[in-house]
This record gives sequence, C-alpha cells and structure tokens, in this order.
Amino acid sequence: MSQYFEIHPENPQKRLIQQAVEILRSGGVIAYPTDSAYALGCCLGEKKAVERIKWIRQLDDKHNFTLVCADLSELSTYAKVDNTVFRLLKNTTPGPYTYILNATNEVPRLLLHPKRRAIGLRVPDHILTHALLEELGAPLMSVTLMLPDEELPMHEADDIRERVGKLVDLVIDGGACSIDPTTVVDLRTGVPEIIREGRGDVTPFTG
Repeated sequence: MSQYFEIHPENPQKRLIQQAVEILRSGGVIAYPTDSAYALGCCLGEKKAVERIKWIRQLDDKHNFTLVCADLSELSTYAKVDNTVFRLLKNTTPGPYTYILNATNEVPRLLLHPKRRAIGLRVPDHILTHALLEELGAPLMSVTLMLPDEELPMHEADDIRERVGKLVDLVIDGGACSIDPTTVVDLRTGVPEIIREGRGDVTPFTG
C-alpha cells in the first residue's frame, strides 16, 4: 500500500527520512522533491523498481538514468572524468544540473544506454533530498517525474498523490517544486554540450 509523508523541506523530520529510506532499501519506488521538479527514485541495482519506473514513465531502453548523489565523493566510482571536467563539476554543484558522463564498470548495465556506456549524474541543492541521500548512504537511481505525453514535469505533491500514488510505494510531500527540469550537459568529450536548457544557468558551460 502506498504511503504519503509530509516532510519539512528545510528541517526534515529524521523519523520520516528513516522510514523513507527503509522503503527504498526494501526495493520501493518513491516520488520525492528536488531543486527542480519532483522525481521518481529507487535504490541502485533494484531491477524490479527500475522496471516499474520505466513503466510509469513509458521509457524505452535508450533513456539515460541519473544517479542522484549527495556530493562528488562518489563520482570516481561511477564516472570517468579528467581534471578539467572535475573542476567544472565542483564549481557548479550542488545545483539544478544533470551531467552526462562516461560510466565506469560499477554502474549496473540496466541503467546504461544500450549503445553507449553513459550515465547521468546529479548533485541537487535541496535539503530534503540531501537528508534522504545521507541516510541512504548511496546514490539514488532517478528520473524526472513527467508523465507520458506531457511536456512539463510534476511539481505538486497533491497532484502526484492523486495521479501516481497507487503506482509508487511512497509520495514525499516536501512542498511545491519548480516546473522547470534540470539543465542537461554532456561532458563525455570534455567539451560541454548543452543537451537541454532548464533551470540551471548555462553560462558556466559556454565561456
């Protein structure tokens, strides 16, 4: 049965954060707020949860999943970057950006594009999201919560509860989010390429 937690966005209740992480660790799928829109998330490597997220979003195998991390400390485990790219990441995180990077062998195959070993990486600037990640002690596998045939992501928890509440294990109400998705930057070649202009300022990548 799906659950619904109201968690304060600036002072998250530890008990509810712990319960949310228990749901994740048991293979659950959650809808949670970020510094852009709401997102769907599950634990890394949970195949059934990943397949459920694909079904909710109607995603094919070519969709790049994103690892949502608390900071850059886990970067080298999951992505291959040189010093120039690392400095750029350091200067623009945390923030509303998704970076496409070359993946290491530590990234589960089910999260990768079938024709390229690439992975999205994100370090959000959101207190509630950070509380979840710190309690989990690992990245979240995540995608923006945007329903099929809709152009904008979901940003209101009440609407999410009504429309997808029965499809996930937990909806976290952390207040309204932005309707703008993240800015997506491809850094695989070392030269930034803006794939999607969203909430994040693109200036750091165009200089």
